[in-house]
Amino acid sequence: MVYEPPKDKPVYNLNVALDIVREKLAKVNVREQCENSGAELQSNGTVKLIYLNKVYNLDVKKADVLLPGSDKDVSLRDKILLLHYFVQAKGTTQTQKQITYRDLPGGLVYFPTFEKRTIQPLVEHFGDIPRNLIKAGTSVGGSNVFMGDASLLIKAFPKVPIYLILWASDTELPPGGNLLFDSNITDYLDPEDVTVVCETITWRLINYANSV
Repeated sequence: MVYEPPKDKPVYNLNVALDIVREKLAKVNVREQCENSGAELQSNGTVKLIYLNKVYNLDVKKADVLLPGSDKDVSLRDKILLLHYFVQAKGTTQTQKQITYRDLPGGLVYFPTFEKRTIQPLVEHFGDIPRNLIKAGTSVGGSNVFMGDASLLIKAFPKVPIYLILWASDTELPPGGNLLFDSNITDYLDPEDVTVVCETITWRLINYANSV
């Protein structure tokens, strides 16, 4: 069975969100935002941006997002996310202080939904054998870090590291997990976008694990 993230918002709402971020894109200094976001301005005027270990091209003139070498259209959800990251990136350095979703603006209110869509599925699929998370991490360019019983560092975007941590069950406690972010993450993504990124990571990891 293929695990999928929750259904997108109605297409109308996504199109409105896309129009808004396109208006913002038209006003930014592209070179400055390339530096702020860790993207690369190419000779043809497009912007190369890596998201979850895949290369995307941002066509600034057309305000569009393309996946080089693929005839598949980038989903509206991903287009909005990549453009949000590019226009919002402030270029701040990592603080090395890790926070949870609860620490984000509004995070306490929305954490139950975030947990249901991200942490719970990860624990359900990997909690019994945490090391399988490390194997699945290759699908999104994750690297092993030594936290909990199994953990991954995933660079969702060039300047957005996300830590996934699992704890195996013991005689007293069931398996558990958490996701951590650098405290500067809101200089790059708003909380809703953080949820989208983490949902995407979740279903990619699970689907990869189910396919091997």
